[in-house]
Amino acid sequence: MSKPTSSAPSQRMLRVGEQVRAAITQVLQRGEVRDDLIEKTVISVSEVRMSTDLKVATAYVTPLGVPEHAAVVEALNRNAKYIRGRIGGQLRQMKYMPEVRFRDDTSFDNYKKIDELLRSPEVQRDLDGGSEDKE
Repeated sequence: MSKPTSSAPSQRMLRVGEQVRAAITQVLQRGEVRDDLIEKTVISVSEVRMSTDLKVATAYVTPLGVPEHAAVVEALNRNAKYIRGRIGGQLRQMKYMPEVRFRDDTSFDNYKKIDELLRSPEVQRDLDGGSEDKE
């Protein structure tokens, strides 16, 4: 069997990543992590990317309603081993339980910047076809 030539994730990586995301979300929703900052914060797990050997899971999270995300991400990383143990029951089919790492998801900020650019007067003027210049 030859190795894939693209750097895109395989179907297996995507499937396992989604299973890990669902397991982490359930642990956080049930309030199983005993950390004051995590307990009082609503955390959205938007994506989990798996390493090619499925031994490392990088979870991209967004703490909702919190202006400073770094403290929440740090608290999640402090409790990563505990969370790893709690998701083990839901991922029994895996040969190795992945090490869980948490990162701040900045994609929403990028989407906001793109939206602001598209709504700017300069772009709106270009989209109108420059009708003011022809008059």
